[in-house]
Amino acid sequence: MRTEISPPEEDAASANIGADGIDTTDPDDARTTSAKIESANIKNVPLSAQVRTAIARGWDRLEVLLTGRYHATYGLAVTRILIGLTGLGLILTNFNARHYAFGVGNAWSGEIADPKSDFPNIWLFSLFHRVVTVPPLFTAMMIGLAILAIVITLGWRTRIVLPFYLILWVSFIELNDGAGDQGDNAYRMFLIALLFADTTRRWSLDARRRARRSRRVHGGDGVAGDGVAGDAFGTDADAHGTAVGTQWRWVLIMANNLAIVVLAFQVCAIYMSGGLYKAGGAAWQHGFAVYNPLQTQQFGTWPVLSDLVTAWGPMVVVISWASVLFQCAFPFMLFNRWTRAVGLLGILSFHLGIALLMGLPWFSLTMIAVDAIFIRDRSFAGLSARLHSWWHSTAPRPVPSNRDAELPERDEYLAQPDVS
Repeated sequence: MRTEISPPEEDAASANIGADGIDTTDPDDARTTSAKIESANIKNVPLSAQVRTAIARGWDRLEVLLTGRYHATYGLAVTRILIGLTGLGLILTNFNARHYAFGVGNAWSGEIADPKSDFPNIWLFSLFHRVVTVPPLFTAMMIGLAILAIVITLGWRTRIVLPFYLILWVSFIELNDGAGDQGDNAYRMFLIALLFADTTRRWSLDARRRARRSRRVHGGDGVAGDGVAGDAFGTDADAHGTAVGTQWRWVLIMANNLAIVVLAFQVCAIYMSGGLYKAGGAAWQHGFAVYNPLQTQQFGTWPVLSDLVTAWGPMVVVISWASVLFQCAFPFMLFNRWTRAVGLLGILSFHLGIALLMGLPWFSLTMIAVDAIFIRDRSFAGLSARLHSWWHSTAPRPVPSNRDAELPERDEYLAQPDVS
């Protein structure tokens, strides 16, 4: 049966067919037409306009990345905690020998009369140098510095405490220039970068205080699901618990994220420069560089472990070459999720080996602290949820006493009507 098409319908049908034979009513043909039109429009746009458009899009993406939200909130919390523990550990391990290593017992080195470092000559960083000849006052200031390290670890008023801690730490560590190492320099650089970061958004007393205050003000609606204080209007709470409006909130976010960029650059520069320096040495090229320091009295702190690790030659070669490869490749392994995990595990093993075998725990802990910023918040949140669930599942539950178990029966007995 042949269907006749009236002239109006024929005109309508022909209107849906383009000049190139594409049916615009068909979704696939319509997308093809749109792609061709867009391609034709791009060809007609001048190259300079295309470049400006690409730059504008890239700038928008960079702006969203830097000012859109806080990044590495869990990682910065771990960094803050480990940085505080590092300072506290270094003070406690040197407390018994404080006068010999940093105080009046070190006068023979000439550091008190003529310090080798320039920091004691700067008024702001000369506090410890002024009291070093008074042992009770020097001890009191050391205890105060340890208390500040504990406060930073707990995350209480960190925005206020951290600058004072940095000043006192530099003043203390520069008392004996010969007792320091490159770990102290890295520690100092990391502290400067952390001044601009908000390290207390997770796992801190500041975060708990802001959450409680936000619940009181907003009736429970002011705390996000992750426990960070804020409200429905996009405002946030600063370290003092006061609301920071959206007008200036981007400044705090950008400072935090730029501090992460600085920390990442410093860590990558340390690893890359160290790896390239090792690669130029004959001992590292031939694979026996790890053997030499572990057999010395200074770095072979555990002779039995040192002999165990260096007993098999191929293992020494693998460890020597792997340390160089991981250090040089670490910045490039961060661009992929899976290689980043491998790189972080390799660097963590590298630092644990240095801490255990070479007796440099505080240097290793300093580097591990900053490596935490490369772990995604999603991974930390998942780990935190699992630990929270495990903790509550294994927590002992109160067992009701026999008297408590009998109370319902007694209540039921008393509730029965008197039939007498």
